[in-house]
Amino acid sequence: MKSITQLLLKRLSSALVTLLIVSAVVFTIANLLPGDAAQEMLGQSATPEAVAELREAYGLNDPPLTRYAKWLTGLIQGDAGQSLANARPVSALIGERISKSLTLAAFTTLIAVPFALTLGIVAAMYSGSRIDKTINLFTLSMVAVPEFLLATIFVLVFAVELNWLPSLSYIAPDASLSDYLRAFAMPVLTLCMVLSAQMARLTRAAVLEQLSQPYVEMALLKGSTLSRAVVRHALPNAIGPIVNAVALSLSYLLGGVVIVEVIFNYPGLASLMVDAVTNRDMPLLQACAMLFCTGYLILVLIADVAAIVANPKLRHGG
Repeated sequence: MKSITQLLLKRLSSALVTLLIVSAVVFTIANLLPGDAAQEMLGQSATPEAVAELREAYGLNDPPLTRYAKWLTGLIQGDAGQSLANARPVSALIGERISKSLTLAAFTTLIAVPFALTLGIVAAMYSGSRIDKTINLFTLSMVAVPEFLLATIFVLVFAVELNWLPSLSYIAPDASLSDYLRAFAMPVLTLCMVLSAQMARLTRAAVLEQLSQPYVEMALLKGSTLSRAVVRHALPNAIGPIVNAVALSLSYLLGGVVIVEVIFNYPGLASLMVDAVTNRDMPLLQACAMLFCTGYLILVLIADVAAIVANPKLRHGG
């Protein structure tokens, strides 16, 4: 127990150091973007004096290290700063959008995880058969196709040709349950296809490894059916790798959601970050990027912890 605790603390400290490095990278890249935030706020007709005054008011003339130190200190204290384009607290803007992104991620997870686990387990049970080859063909195709192409195909098919679903995920304040489902359908479907493919392949590998172990062969020799051997013997021992696979696959969701929200005009956190890039709104862009990076690190940390708990070699090897 002591060794596990030490390893977990070690992984957590590594994640915090990584987050600090990421904050420096995010700040540097955000400030390397072309254009002037003050000029974007005031418009092209603004006088040089007005631009200079605004830059001074927002501290844009301070040295980069000073601005980074102020931003990081505020971030640690829970203050992400003031949006340059909206003249509102960044935390308020993010608070309005993050629930929508979390809702999209939750719908995707609830559908993708059971679907992917089922595909992976079935493919492992019938390894080498036509079922396995069909599932492998599907998963390889989905992994190879980028999200923006898949989303575009769905728009052309379901919105343009069949006219079944709206091309934009607009949800009115008085929307009904049917409106919500129609608005979420294509973004969730796009994310599920890519997410399920990666997760199913990792699950198949984890279950297949357990099915090749002697204890499963012994269970089959004693008359146990394949499905019973999988449920009672293989799956309990593959829980660690499967959780690891789910966590790693969900981390890809954070990258895919940016593209999907923009294509379907979904009012989430990712589209807010894209707007921040367009408006040169550095405080908002940096805060959104840090949220995505933090989410990714949390999921990778969960996967790492699952691997440590499930694998005694990792526990003893450090």
